[in-house]
Amino acid sequence: MVLWVFGYGSLVWNPGFEYDEKIIGFIKDYKRVFDLACIDHRGTPEHPARTCTLEASKGAVCWGAALCVRGGPEKERAAMEYLERRECEYDLKSHIDFYTEGDHLKPALTGVLVFTSTFEESNKYYLGPAPLEDMARQIATASGPCGNNREYLFSLEKAMFAIGHADDMVIELANEVRKVLRRMNEEKVAKGVQMLLRTRLPHMHPLPLPESAVVALPLQETAVMDN
Repeated sequence: MVLWVFGYGSLVWNPGFEYDEKIIGFIKDYKRVFDLACIDHRGTPEHPARTCTLEASKGAVCWGAALCVRGGPEKERAAMEYLERRECEYDLKSHIDFYTEGDHLKPALTGVLVFTSTFEESNKYYLGPAPLEDMARQIATASGPCGNNREYLFSLEKAMFAIGHADDMVIELANEVRKVLRRMNEEKVAKGVQMLLRTRLPHMHPLPLPESAVVALPLQETAVMDN
């Protein structure tokens, strides 16, 4: 038995378990979306992070990495136990075909395990779609025990560049998050300046005007000329 797992999120750059082989490739008819809540790694129950899952989309392709675990049942069991703890927000496990760049028609691997999620209100981790600005604001501010949400997004962006298959949606979202961070930083600087002015500089009060000096000018006598 050999275990193959498809990574399309943090598994691409940070598998976290021992694997024997890694192949770059893609799966068909799925797209990456940031519609899943993370409340124990990059977020909290009060302020969940947004992490990616897969959504069925006819004709789409999703690039990532297939990771292989060989070495017997014990090694595979250890990898699966780790993955099920880590991917606890994902309530579906499927087996899919995996393709590589050399052949878009014939799968390079079949039966590759992938963790996904249901898109239903009954799934407590499903956030659903949102406007780009709202998602960016949430990602810019969420953080949890494993780090902040924006690091997850920026690391995914970097990892997809590294494997030669940048994701336009990831790039667009990452750039919007950068805009939010810039605005937050500008607001922080402005508040800091205001605080400095209030606490460090003396209060400016109107200075009393000095009493005006009255200068008496002598009256000039007018000479009367007799004719």
